[in-house]
Amino acid sequence: MKKLEELFLGVGYKRLSRVEIDSETSNQHELNGVTLFKNLFGTERRSFKGRFIYLPDDKDLMIEEAGICTWYDARENHPSRSEFRLFYSGSEIFQKANEDDLLMVLWKNPEELWLVITPKDSTSEQQLIWLFDLIDSKGKNRLGVKSNIGDKEEEFAKNFVLESLGIDIVDSNEKLLNDLLGRFGGLFPSTSIFSEYARNTLDEIPFLDDPDEALLLSFDREEYLFKLLERHLVIERMKQGFGADGLNVDQFISFSLSVHNRRKSRAGFSLENHLEFIFNRHKILYSRGAVTERKSKPDFLFPGIEYYRDQSFNPAYLKMLGAKTTAKDRWRQVLSEAKRITHKHLITLEPSISVMQTDEMKAHNLTLVVPNKIRTTYTTEQQKDILSFTDFLYSIKENEKQANDFFKV
Repeated sequence: MKKLEELFLGVGYKRLSRVEIDSETSNQHELNGVTLFKNLFGTERRSFKGRFIYLPDDKDLMIEEAGICTWYDARENHPSRSEFRLFYSGSEIFQKANEDDLLMVLWKNPEELWLVITPKDSTSEQQLIWLFDLIDSKGKNRLGVKSNIGDKEEEFAKNFVLESLGIDIVDSNEKLLNDLLGRFGGLFPSTSIFSEYARNTLDEIPFLDDPDEALLLSFDREEYLFKLLERHLVIERMKQGFGADGLNVDQFISFSLSVHNRRKSRAGFSLENHLEFIFNRHKILYSRGAVTERKSKPDFLFPGIEYYRDQSFNPAYLKMLGAKTTAKDRWRQVLSEAKRITHKHLITLEPSISVMQTDEMKAHNLTLVVPNKIRTTYTTEQQKDILSFTDFLYSIKENEKQANDFFKV
């Protein structure tokens, strides 16, 4: 797996000022006050192919443009003064931006520069701050550069954030691909079959000793195998072309959307499948996808739907777990599920959700459950209110025991 320093030559970052986003104040298409970026680009004028990204938490509102960037000294003809600026041709992402939003300048390669804007206090912002270690010794990140980019040990979380930037690295593995093609005939099997297959390709999974690690290993393996097979099938389909002349744009767009939608739908089922397998290995009582009020279907109910529907069963012993690979604003969906349960739990594989979001979850009596290796990407304060998956499992087991003891009396 590639390290960050293999993906980027350097990183610059700053908080946007009013003059840089207010079209009535400035139409210069330039970043000001970035002299520190000399540590990245030097003092000679240079131009780059530009990729401009607006990255809010709602991916449907994401914007991407292409253009050019130019690094230059606005006073290059002055004998003693210099004033370095970064010109950019894109404008739409800056129209969406607000003052103090985080702007990241990602130097992808000698010819290519990415400008990424994330809203202040958003989850996307916190994820990028975590990934590139943008907090300085004083706890601030107003302006800075990093020419020596360190890497992250939390491989799953790192890849999660990189994927939000459109960087999806799938290492080739001819042996596994041939096995996939041989078993499934160039088609995707059902999610339950694929999840089981993914687990069986791993030598040892510590389902009982380390449920956090077991969940991540299982899910990550399935994601990898899915993308390995997907890449092969997509390449083969693209070789055929689209339409009679091979250039039918509508057919290509339809195919692209089907690939995108399949990715989204399978990820959620994959997480639930591996959770269910671990619950079974731990002999936990539960129901998956059972219908409660208003036809809601909580992902998991403990100790089960029959207990939930029994009005004589003490609701203090009812628990629920929503499962979402990415939380962001989608966590609110679980609040209306299972009316009898006032305090709910949600498991996610998303790293570094914003403090604003986790505070709001807490205010709505929702406890976040995050596997340990991803939990470490959250702030120290946030982690106090987040359960590891193992902790959640043991709390469910204890809940079962207390409920059994109560009804024996």
